[in-house]
Amino acid sequence: MPAYAMTPDQVISKLGSTNDGLSDDAVIARRRHYGQNELKEGRRISHFGLIIKQFKSWLVIVLLFAAAISWFAGELIDTLVIMMVVLVNAAIGYSQEYKAEKAIASLKKLVVDEAKVMRNGVLQALPSVDLVPGDIIVLEEGDSVPADARIVHSKNLRTSEASLTGESVPTAKHSDELPAETTLADRRNMVLKGTFVVAGYARCIVTGTGHHTALGDISSSLGSIDKERTNFMKKTDTLAKQMSMIAIGSAVVFFMFGYFVRGFGIEEVLLISIAVLVAAIPEGLPAVISIVLAIGAHRMARRKAIVREFTATETLGSVSAILTDKTGTLTQNTLTVQKVFIPGEEIYGVTGEGWFPAGNFIQDDAIIEPLKNARFNRLLRIATFSNNSVIRQNDEHGYELIGDPTEGALAVLAEKAGVADDIEKLDDLPFDSIAKLRATLVMEGNAKELLVTGAPERIIDLSSKILTGNGECAFDESRQKEVLRILTEWSNHALRVIALAYRPAPDIVHITSEQVEDLVFVGLVGMKDPPRPDIRKAVESCKRAGIRVLMVTGDHVNTAVAIARETGILPPGKSTKIAALTQSQLERLSDAEFEDAIERISVFARLTPAMKLRIVDNLQGKGELVAVTGDGVNDAPALKKAHVGVAMGIMGTDVARDVSDVVLADDNFSSIVNAVEEGRIVFANARQASFFLITTNIAEIITLLTAIAFGLPLPLTATQLLWLNLVTDGVTVMALAAEKGHGDVMKQKPVLKSEKILNRTVIPFLLINVLIMVGLAMGAFYYFLPVNIDMARTGVFIVMAFTQLFNVLNMRSLTYSVFKLGLFSNKYINWAILVSSLLLIAVTEVPFMADIFHFHALPIIDFLILFGLSSLVMWVGEIYKFIVLRNGSRENHPSSMSKTR
Repeated sequence: MPAYAMTPDQVISKLGSTNDGLSDDAVIARRRHYGQNELKEGRRISHFGLIIKQFKSWLVIVLLFAAAISWFAGELIDTLVIMMVVLVNAAIGYSQEYKAEKAIASLKKLVVDEAKVMRNGVLQALPSVDLVPGDIIVLEEGDSVPADARIVHSKNLRTSEASLTGESVPTAKHSDELPAETTLADRRNMVLKGTFVVAGYARCIVTGTGHHTALGDISSSLGSIDKERTNFMKKTDTLAKQMSMIAIGSAVVFFMFGYFVRGFGIEEVLLISIAVLVAAIPEGLPAVISIVLAIGAHRMARRKAIVREFTATETLGSVSAILTDKTGTLTQNTLTVQKVFIPGEEIYGVTGEGWFPAGNFIQDDAIIEPLKNARFNRLLRIATFSNNSVIRQNDEHGYELIGDPTEGALAVLAEKAGVADDIEKLDDLPFDSIAKLRATLVMEGNAKELLVTGAPERIIDLSSKILTGNGECAFDESRQKEVLRILTEWSNHALRVIALAYRPAPDIVHITSEQVEDLVFVGLVGMKDPPRPDIRKAVESCKRAGIRVLMVTGDHVNTAVAIARETGILPPGKSTKIAALTQSQLERLSDAEFEDAIERISVFARLTPAMKLRIVDNLQGKGELVAVTGDGVNDAPALKKAHVGVAMGIMGTDVARDVSDVVLADDNFSSIVNAVEEGRIVFANARQASFFLITTNIAEIITLLTAIAFGLPLPLTATQLLWLNLVTDGVTVMALAAEKGHGDVMKQKPVLKSEKILNRTVIPFLLINVLIMVGLAMGAFYYFLPVNIDMARTGVFIVMAFTQLFNVLNMRSLTYSVFKLGLFSNKYINWAILVSSLLLIAVTEVPFMADIFHFHALPIIDFLILFGLSSLVMWVGEIYKFIVLRNGSRENHPSSMSKTR
């Protein structure tokens, strides 16, 4: 039988303990059996591991293969150049992921590592790691709960369990036994490791330590969850395999053709094959993809999203479903009073949000001064003094609360009105979960008063009078009906309603709950954890972008539905019964019904970690690319399983951050949407950079193949090819990586998970570019060959280089004209073209450099003619785009990223 289903005495007996705790000898024996009360930190990747990780992509493996071939063929320069590219790529990836890990480490909070424990009948402060089952611990307001424990005795105990169960408001605790089937979130007689005490006192017996706790169960389950390779890694691996097959296939064809058909010597044909292999492999692609991702990660960081897993930068841009927590992500994680009801008067609105003590009081759309209204003044004074919370300014996050959130909301309400702190407090009765109220004895002038706040139903029952405009009157049935009507209306809108009352107390010295009676009812306040101001706009942006937003929370269903309506996740008119499902309802569904529910429903409440994980599994099984947000330990399994796990940086637990791919520095859902937008730009840039390099490499292969087929010498040497691939291409493609998004990328549908970077829809455009480049190159080769081979190769080199520079303008967008984008709107490309052109002139015209690369200077007129002819690739590209746009197929073009799922 579980501890929560037993009486405290039964639990103490079962664990072989006493009310005075364990002896030192008993603790030593138990520690040998149970171990330390700690969760072993997940294995962190070392510096060496981060370095090795950069060499695990197919693109890098292909480059290493090419370097090995070049080495064995004696091409030392080629080998060194390729290895330099590999090392630069690794350095970029390592640098980004290392910086991300440092950023996450800076967000981590210090944890309390001591506990108050009864040992040998004496209360001691001991390291929490030394706790064992059977220990008696004492908990007070502000304490962190060091282990799972059964409450033996408590007084007004409330704990915050949001990080573990998702419950957004503090949970009132007691010591009574519960049914064996009680769910974790409803075990009111247990305190759980990783939560903390908001108010009250408790004496408890430890029932679980370390991994034998609710927190430990979740932590242990993470090891059994396999994380898929990111979508982008799969796509780049596919591209690398495609390019390696083209490279190896081309090299084999050249070897066979040259050796068996043309009769070349083995050394000569081997050199030709290596040249072809070098031409076919886009050496700069791994580096440029890393740079695209790094630029995207930098842009995301500026928009409050810190990328831990490098390739998640792009994967975010492809997500089709976002599962988001409610508290602190969609909402501000602060209770805010929004309405005030004074019986017999209009309902007052209150502006301002969070713990910031500024706002206005509104009646009939006009700002009023509440302290000039005697009854309103009375209500605000009760809110001020029947209160133990503290609101203080925090340099990091504005204002923060110390104490109970409900009391904090009342304190902020009073501060907005400017209530003076001029009353002497004599005694205080903290919130009692049984009495459902709190009370404070004060001295105002020469009179004692009892100020009371609590659950409306309870305060109504205890009130015999009501404060009206004519003074204190009988709280008759008609007046009670008016109050209950407002209570019902506000509760249906998921407002947390608190009633306020008072009574003269001339004879009270120390408050007891029995003395809280014969009250004068003053009014109601309605509060809620409000949505963040920009959330609705962010959710609408997701919907336009074809991204489904689902709320998965451990909170109550009515609260979840109300927030879902306010944020736009649910349409306003949808009833709660068909808008949301709870854990217990989901558990009763068959597999087929469950799948249908996940398809139809967007709000899921009172969920356990296992159910969140099941929902993620279901969506992934349908081909969705899933992002999950969360801050608590209860979110960790789903965060790890998701294609992109997004943890909160401020309110998030260490466990949640450690398993995530992205951490939000501001805990704001809108930052996820911003990151999705940047991710889409990253994908577009990575794909267009890939197209640019692939076009160049295939053009080089076909140029070599054409020359060999017609019995001509090689038009380019391996070293000249490396210059084109690494210098001319390398400089310009890096600039292409910094291209900004074109149009509203958040109006386009997500890219299909299965869609490859290189696919059939883009091949016609690439083929047009390739044919122009090959035609111009072979024309130049044929024209200059009668002079000498070096001049012919110089002509080919100049054509290839300039067509690449014009082609980079094509690749800024496959749908928008470069003139519409602005010919000079990307300053990085402008500089890249200028630098590449100067280097091209230097390597072909400066004698000592020309000698190294076996070039022959061309007459200036020939140079200019080749430059002009090379621009043909851009003009034909413009015509192609015009035809695509004119035929209305822009939305279906791959670069627009608008394919539907």
